[in-house]
Amino acid sequence: MSTVSGTGLQALPTFVESVLVLIDHQPFHFAHVNSHEPTLIANNVIGLAETAKAFCVPTILTTMVEERGGCLVQGLQDVFPERKPIDRTFINAWQDDRVVEAVKATGRRKLIIAGLWTEICVAMSALQAAGEGFEVYVVTDASGGVSKEAHDVAVRRMVQAGVVPITWSALTDELQRDGAWEETTQPVAQAQTEYDGVASGREAELLASHAGTGD
Repeated sequence: MSTVSGTGLQALPTFVESVLVLIDHQPFHFAHVNSHEPTLIANNVIGLAETAKAFCVPTILTTMVEERGGCLVQGLQDVFPERKPIDRTFINAWQDDRVVEAVKATGRRKLIIAGLWTEICVAMSALQAAGEGFEVYVVTDASGGVSKEAHDVAVRRMVQAGVVPITWSALTDELQRDGAWEETTQPVAQAQTEYDGVASGREAELLASHAGTGD
């Protein structure tokens, strides 16, 4: 079971202890998201990625059978233009040795996960990682399920296993901690202004053009 403390300063993730895994933010998966507005999730995950980049949090990108599900949405790939996602066949990303090895190579134990779909790829990965002793946080508004019930039940199931739900804007402020840290204040403020709750027109067009195509 996850060893996340529920209270105290140690309950808050820090940028020096955390690693981020983003799972399957692909057109096929977005086309079947009904728990949230898909463009909102796209926007939130880009903001989350920008935040991680600003704090130099190691970020691992992964896709599920890219030739069928499509590439990562462009706005997310643009945050890490030279980074190729780990393309898996395992539904559970944590069963892919390359994903696990990439996480372990960082030496970090606070694992932050966001992805599609919450009830399948996210929950399976979070539950297994928590069982292996990682402190797991799931960014719920950068994740989505095939229905609201599917998403909500998955979050409750993960909470019962000790996984901590968090939103990306809350995570941003917990990583920032101090407004005097000027090197991150500006990019964080920019990400929050650009992405916090406002669907990107570019992402809306992208998702609409790929909806149901799997391209």
